[in-house]
Amino acid sequence: MTATIYRRREDASRSFTIERAREPSAMRSMLSEDRAYAAYALAQLDPARFHLSEWLVASSVDGQSALVVHSTGGLGRALFAQGDPGAVDAILSLHPGARFCFGSLRPQHRSVLEKYFFITRPQIMTRMTVTPETFTPAAGEAHRLTGRHVADVNRLYSTDGGPTAYHRSHLEEGVYYGVRADGRLAAIAGTHVVSHAEGVAVVGNVFTHARYRNRGLATIATSAVTAELLDTCRLVVLTVESDNGPALNVYRRLGYQPHCTLHESPLVRKEPLGALSLARRLVAAWRGRSEGKKVVVL
Repeated sequence: MTATIYRRREDASRSFTIERAREPSAMRSMLSEDRAYAAYALAQLDPARFHLSEWLVASSVDGQSALVVHSTGGLGRALFAQGDPGAVDAILSLHPGARFCFGSLRPQHRSVLEKYFFITRPQIMTRMTVTPETFTPAAGEAHRLTGRHVADVNRLYSTDGGPTAYHRSHLEEGVYYGVRADGRLAAIAGTHVVSHAEGVAVVGNVFTHARYRNRGLATIATSAVTAELLDTCRLVVLTVESDNGPALNVYRRLGYQPHCTLHESPLVRKEPLGALSLARRLVAAWRGRSEGKKVVVL
């Protein structure tokens, strides 16, 4: 395990040791501080996914710490940040991750992330949670979508104005339900990620064809997804724009309760080739060569 020391010029006594984490149990303990916010990262602890993610931990002598997870697989690359913003900064200065990814971060992390990425959807989001005790299913019929429905799913999502590239595996590995109208798939709800091993699921990809909106079809689909997930997952969450009152009310009627605010946004790295982070790693290795560590001074 390689350690990295991060020091600020204005406070040379504040340093962070950065390590690549390799033990799921240690990461599970860190993420337990706020499981609802950390739901996506918790799902990456699944034995089938853990090796596909890069887990980076920063800690300081004064007790401040952070975790950054760069994950792949599923619906694409993602970045999750948790902890002290300065420690998150230390990690990202050396390991910003992919050029394009989907980020989950708390509002206090935004200024740090904006040093390294363009945040393309900067609005505040609300993370909501549901339990078997609070869940109130919606009336209506939805049907389970599987790999054989992938053409219908791509056709529906593409009506939003852009190309889609769902594969059979997305539907088979996740939980998706659809509602039909006039013989076609009119509304859909699914999951961003599911881990039955960790008992965690993130509901998402809720969409209704423009012709069939305001009929409650997406509510029926979301209800069906939620019902199935609650049979096997202790933690079921979703995210909605904080200023989208109608959507918040729909999810409240299903039994979802607001938990915290966050940013969920596509991220585009400002330095596309990664040359700066590579240079920082090389300089850090040179500075710390006598100690066998990497030393970063920002």
